[in-house]
Amino acid sequence: MSRHALEPREEGLLETQSASGAEWLARYSGSMLNVFGTPQRVLVRGAGALVWDADGTEYLDLLGGIAVNALGHAHPFVTSVISSQLATLGHVSNFFASPPQIALAEKLLQLSGAPEGSKVFFTNSGTESNEAAFKLARRNSDGPDGPRRKIVALEGAFHGRTMGALALTAKQAYREPFEPLPGGVVHIPFNDQDALRAAVDSGTAAVFLEPIQGEAGVRPLDAEYLRLARELCTEHGALLILDEVQTGVGRTGEWFAFQDSGVLPDAMTLAKGLGGGFPIGALVTFGERASALLNPGQHGTTFGGNPVGTAAALATLHVIEQQGLLAQVRATGERLRDGLAALDGVTEVRQCGLLIGLDLDSDVAPAFITAALDAGFILNAPGPRTLRLAPPLILSAEQADRFLAAFPAILSTALTSQTAQAAAAAE
Repeated sequence: MSRHALEPREEGLLETQSASGAEWLARYSGSMLNVFGTPQRVLVRGAGALVWDADGTEYLDLLGGIAVNALGHAHPFVTSVISSQLATLGHVSNFFASPPQIALAEKLLQLSGAPEGSKVFFTNSGTESNEAAFKLARRNSDGPDGPRRKIVALEGAFHGRTMGALALTAKQAYREPFEPLPGGVVHIPFNDQDALRAAVDSGTAAVFLEPIQGEAGVRPLDAEYLRLARELCTEHGALLILDEVQTGVGRTGEWFAFQDSGVLPDAMTLAKGLGGGFPIGALVTFGERASALLNPGQHGTTFGGNPVGTAAALATLHVIEQQGLLAQVRATGERLRDGLAALDGVTEVRQCGLLIGLDLDSDVAPAFITAALDAGFILNAPGPRTLRLAPPLILSAEQADRFLAAFPAILSTALTSQTAQAAAAAE
């Protein structure tokens, strides 16, 4: 065999079946920077909404890589498109364009109902999309009463962990170790119309909003609040920038969450589900004014908009469209909402398509996640009594019912475990 045609497994490059989960985790702690803590499991394979760990245990993935795996794992069409594109043209610098890049930009403008003069800039992740949007806001600096310097964001917001995106993020535990952050950002109470009116003025460059705050436990903004934000931004010349990194690409049962409100933003950021698991993000600017703010040399990226990433996104959008998944997302989401709301121990369910947050009647959410994992279900806990589900858009009714049926036993196990731990700590 030619040395240029090595079999990866023979050379030890792919060893996904060669060690137990415990062995892999020991190697992880010895080689990986400790920014994520200890992984819950080592996953080696996926198919649809299911994944398997290194020990062969199967799980129903109700988190989807935190809203990333829109079509589940190893979708055959997306996989074939990625393989075909990589075998044809994998990467070119942004001195050049490629057909998938241009076609995806056109498709996003069409799906979002963008007016003439709208444009797209491709990135590799959500935080990079928000960095680009932050710079867009900085360019909106010429105001009638002097420079626009203020950027308004919300309490509870999460926009990413790079420096500009972190300045927009509200959680102090994320911010404090890295201060001073880029200045000019003010955080106002969530969904408070009076606070919004007081904050947005002629010195405001932009208002950054998540239509639904995912990290805060799936909290949607009222449609009236979004409409007021649009009115105030128009009145004062500020940009309305919507972070749809988690809510975009069909997650809520619409292509983009803002479409439920009838509000058109000046810019929108995307990532997560856009590539169906392949890293890609985007900044979409709406109309000529917002699209003219960034000029050649003022922003860039090495990998953003590469042929493979944009081909993966085109394939993902094609499957969602051709298989009518938006309707399925709405139906399955409502099925989960109604089923969860009827369960003992659940006090509130907030559901927008297949982005679901639910509150428990005690601070047992972390223990619930552990018990759920042991029972074969993956989800997460953004708060001490809050659970979040963001499963693949292809989740079936049968799979949703399987989780609903298992929920009471999982909650019982979590409560028992928490009680035992509290008793042990008291001794």
